[in-house]
Amino acid sequence: MKQITVLGASGFVGSAVTRALARQPIRLRAVARRRLTPAPGQAEVTVVAADLTDRAALADAVAGSDAVVYLLLADGGWRAAETEEAERVNLGVMRDLVDVIGGTGATPPLVVYGGAASQVGVPPREPIDGSEPDHPATPYDRQKLTAERLLKDATADGRVRGISLRLPTVFGETAAPDANHDRGVVSAMARRALEGQALTIWGDGTVRRDLVHVEDIAAAFTAALATPDPLVGGHWLLGAGRGDQLGEVFRLVARELSERTGRDQVDVTCVEPPSHAPETDLRSVTIDSTPFRAITGWRPEISLSEGVRRTVAALTPSVQGKVRT
Repeated sequence: MKQITVLGASGFVGSAVTRALARQPIRLRAVARRRLTPAPGQAEVTVVAADLTDRAALADAVAGSDAVVYLLLADGGWRAAETEEAERVNLGVMRDLVDVIGGTGATPPLVVYGGAASQVGVPPREPIDGSEPDHPATPYDRQKLTAERLLKDATADGRVRGISLRLPTVFGETAAPDANHDRGVVSAMARRALEGQALTIWGDGTVRRDLVHVEDIAAAFTAALATPDPLVGGHWLLGAGRGDQLGEVFRLVARELSERTGRDQVDVTCVEPPSHAPETDLRSVTIDSTPFRAITGWRPEISLSEGVRRTVAALTPSVQGKVRT
């Protein structure tokens, strides 16, 4: 029976991937810094609590794995990438991983890495499809790109079989509500609306993001694990291909929240971007994921409106009682 290990199994994307893999007849090892409740399903699930910045703990966590899904993210997400601790998590663990797992058997183990579409930097065109040269514009994206290149180099050396899936703007409800992680802009705006705050957007609201629900992202990882050979050695962009205007997304969140709670709809207001805003935050992104879709058959199934509805519904019970009526 195949052994698949998920690193970062308690995170936003990691918990969704773990839940999807738990439905398969495999041996599944869910690794995170904190204990977590195993997802139900056919898989034989083992939960491991470990600090993966400890090289020995990492080696123990991945020992015997046929495939490793790498979804680690430092506390604070991309916003905290300039710290030494964040760099150790976002980059250093990959450097250790390809050393401790590589070359341990006749068939190199598979490593599926959760990269970021933003590694390209300022998009040179729309849509992007992964063929563009990379010019990462933030510390986080530089760390992600460097980790991806370490994986590609180890693949070229025959130590592992690496695949990088570059993620778009991921949103949706989480399977780990007590986890301390970034759940995306849609959840952040829904929480603000639940607190009765106006939703503010930089610029005129027409900047677009390629939003994909977290369950569709999890399905992309299971698709890559099922059809790895044509993907090994490359990076592949995931996206819905539509590019949603953030102003419209925020208004959809405000409207859904109002309909669900019966309260007045909060305002969505446009403000001038702060001087420190990176250029990437002010540029639109649409993603053409045709290359990945053609190989795997994957495509997003959850619409923006359905995803927002589910996100708001999941957040409402835990927050609604704390908001004044």
